[in-house]
Amino acid sequence: MSETSKPGNFITQIIDKDNASGKHGGNVMTRFPPEPNGYLHIGHAKSICLNFGIAERFNGKCNLRFDDTNPEKESLEYINSIKKDVQWLGFQWNDEPKFASNYFDQLFDFAVELIKLEKAYVCKLNADQMREYRGTLKEPGKNSPYRDQSAAENLALFMQMKNGDFADGEMVLRAKIDMASPNINMRDPIIYRIRHVHHHQTGDKWCVYPMYDFTHCLSDALENITHSICTLEFQDHRPLYDWVLDTLGTVHPQQVEFARLNLNYTVTSKRKLKQLVDENHVEGWDDPRMSTISGLRRRGYTANSIRNFCERIGVTKSDGIVDVSMLEHAIREDLDQNANRAMAVLNPIKVTLTNYPEDKEEIFTVNNHPKNESAGTRNVPFSKNLYIDAADFAEVPPKKWKRLTLDSAVRLRGGYVITCDECIKDEHGDVVELLCRYDENTLGVNPEGYKPKGVIHWVSAKHAITAEVRLYDRLFNESAPDANHEGKTFLDFINEDSLIVLKEAQLEPSLESAEKGAGFQFEREGYFCRDCESDAIVFNRTVTLRDSWAKIEAKG
Repeated sequence: MSETSKPGNFITQIIDKDNASGKHGGNVMTRFPPEPNGYLHIGHAKSICLNFGIAERFNGKCNLRFDDTNPEKESLEYINSIKKDVQWLGFQWNDEPKFASNYFDQLFDFAVELIKLEKAYVCKLNADQMREYRGTLKEPGKNSPYRDQSAAENLALFMQMKNGDFADGEMVLRAKIDMASPNINMRDPIIYRIRHVHHHQTGDKWCVYPMYDFTHCLSDALENITHSICTLEFQDHRPLYDWVLDTLGTVHPQQVEFARLNLNYTVTSKRKLKQLVDENHVEGWDDPRMSTISGLRRRGYTANSIRNFCERIGVTKSDGIVDVSMLEHAIREDLDQNANRAMAVLNPIKVTLTNYPEDKEEIFTVNNHPKNESAGTRNVPFSKNLYIDAADFAEVPPKKWKRLTLDSAVRLRGGYVITCDECIKDEHGDVVELLCRYDENTLGVNPEGYKPKGVIHWVSAKHAITAEVRLYDRLFNESAPDANHEGKTFLDFINEDSLIVLKEAQLEPSLESAEKGAGFQFEREGYFCRDCESDAIVFNRTVTLRDSWAKIEAKG
């Protein structure tokens, strides 16, 4: 479905009204402005789809702009990962990627202009004093003793700040607005601070850096953005956004806020995601249990499934919690339609067909996809010795058992019906081998009187490839891991079973040539993809065939 044919939302209604009135000359220019201080997560995916989707819907353009005003926490690694994620989701930004640091000279000149207008001043209060002077939600702030310095004195001090004459934190440049404002963001906010730190784009040219709120609105203006789409936490910052642009008399984009994506069983705070990485709770930003776009990609989520998910949850003005099962449904739906099938035995138990000739081998031709003939077929070898999953045999079966047990028959997927005669156990009493008979008259048919109890998957032991399979699950076992839990943090809710590694899984040989990142349905097991970071044959579980967590929550 193209963007223009998708249902609208309150933001598209605003733009429709603007275009009808001739505002912005009918142009639509949006931007996606991440801070390069971490990898993007699923919440960013919603913003990406919204900003780029709106530009596409209205035949406009969308800039990718890095708001790189805090070089201490930024890196080229994050910048490159962000570019990769946006392109992987299927979007292309206007022209070259932009950086707020591209505008540092202009931003400095804007700050100088505010000083000359007596709308900004250099303040020497330390952090504790500034906090004390700021006041509270119930109490107004009080003016800094430096607030009434002359424009000439402020200008001289600001130039000294730029020239590196002062230490970090020794002074800041503040906007002069209203210390009694009910909106704390308007109580003379800091717009420049001193940081003697190397910048990944500008090197050592600057030792003063603009604050985000000052940078963001002016970058929007310099890029002629028409609609500055932000999440709801920026709603209280909008008066400052407007004040800066109005005071300086620049182009004035319209800021519009929408509700961010809040997903249960997940954390999307970059600080907390970084903590998970830094403290080795996960294997990296692209760990398949992470809510990062790169983690979801490595786990086997498709760009199409994430775009569909973002479309379904919609765009609203009110915060809410989205159930992660909606995201899991989106990938199941996508892979059910598009992933080829294969057979993989995750916990193998040996099966010997006692009446099958020792030197005989057969090749069965099976469909790659039961609902899509265009997906073609593949060859699956068959021999005397097979592997089935240990979970598909029960010596003492429960009621309504539809798998293999002693003296009962099941059909092998795409193959013969077999009957189990005996199970062989080791010294611990564990079943290690099943002795079975096959019926050569049952290939693809059920002769009259045959009633096999079910269908199970298998692989030929002689032809199978041994591979590592990683069973990924939700990283947290609490629906709101970062809520206020007395005496606990989100780390206390890490799911110990979020990763189970199976080293001896047995896979049908066709999977040996699977491309990295390719997704499959392992029949009766779930959806898996070949790990894109490993040269060995490793498959990651994307999602189970059904929502197993729904049963857990129902019991809870």
